[in-house]
Amino acid sequence: MGVFASTDDPGSTGHEQVVFCQDKQSGLKAIIGIYSTALGPALGGTRFYPYASEEAALADVLDLSRGMAYKNALAGLDLGGGKAVIWGDPDQLKSEALLRAYGRFVESLGGRYYTACDVGTYVADMDVIARETRYVTGRSVEHGGAGDSSILTAWGVFQGMRAAAEHVWGTPTLAGRRVGVAGLGKVGKYLTGHLIEDGAEVVATDVNPKALEWVRTTYPQVTLVEDASALAAADIDVYAPCALGGALNDDTVPALRAKVVAGAANNQLAHPGIEKILADRGILYAPDYVVNAGGVIQVADEIEGFNFDRAKLRATKIFDTTREILRLADTEGVPPAAAADRLAERRMADIGRLRTIRLS
Repeated sequence: MGVFASTDDPGSTGHEQVVFCQDKQSGLKAIIGIYSTALGPALGGTRFYPYASEEAALADVLDLSRGMAYKNALAGLDLGGGKAVIWGDPDQLKSEALLRAYGRFVESLGGRYYTACDVGTYVADMDVIARETRYVTGRSVEHGGAGDSSILTAWGVFQGMRAAAEHVWGTPTLAGRRVGVAGLGKVGKYLTGHLIEDGAEVVATDVNPKALEWVRTTYPQVTLVEDASALAAADIDVYAPCALGGALNDDTVPALRAKVVAGAANNQLAHPGIEKILADRGILYAPDYVVNAGGVIQVADEIEGFNFDRAKLRATKIFDTTREILRLADTEGVPPAAAADRLAERRMADIGRLRTIRLS
């Protein structure tokens, strides 16, 4: 995939900037993608992952940075969309030198991009990166940050799921529903807790034995299944993909028995057209970048001085945003993913246009 032809859909404006970063001594190989700064500086996390190839790393950062632009727009933030990937195995490569080298590349962009945590990076890593750049969020509480952003990510997913439940079953609760959580990582654990507190029956899976042991100990009432494929085909009301992207694909979608899909994973649709297949099967898809925006709301709040109550209130509004998108989808006769894209593009265009008004 070429950078200049990274997206083919007519609504896409294309990426503003893609930066390749390398520091041979520390082993750093990173790509920073800035999709849009129409609403403000681009904000999005840094993913540290052992991609199969440079092309795979580039494809991921392009997809993720575009998704962040749409996510930040619908979250009501005055921030654009960006993302970064560090290519390599974090267990083997991560070091102070590598993280600080990466921080210097972020600083070199002069505030066009703010980074935060993602797969393979953590709050402690952001504190190290912050020794070289001002443009980092998701820092530890000890350093004035918000701490673990998965807390409000899970809360936002739960709110989006409640709105989807209201749309399908007429009541904004998961009580009595069977919810399948695919992935018991940072977000999936918190989401499981919210669902159980709400009275849902949870079925779950994870590839990490430690995560499975955690849920057995913490929530013994959770039913565990073999893998994500088995979970997708299980007798559940709601399917919640909470691991890596592409969970909704040509294999899993035909097997789905759930009436609602709402989860924390980014880029859940494996390719364009999956959203229509879901709609044709009568499965309500709550767009991933809408319902999983709680984390970016949390880290964005750091920029003005973090206040957890204020950030949680903003994340709670994901319920209203999801409800509006589902209503618009019905009104316009389009899948919810298309309705969400239209709202996000409208806000980027309307507010971005204001920047053409000269202030002096």
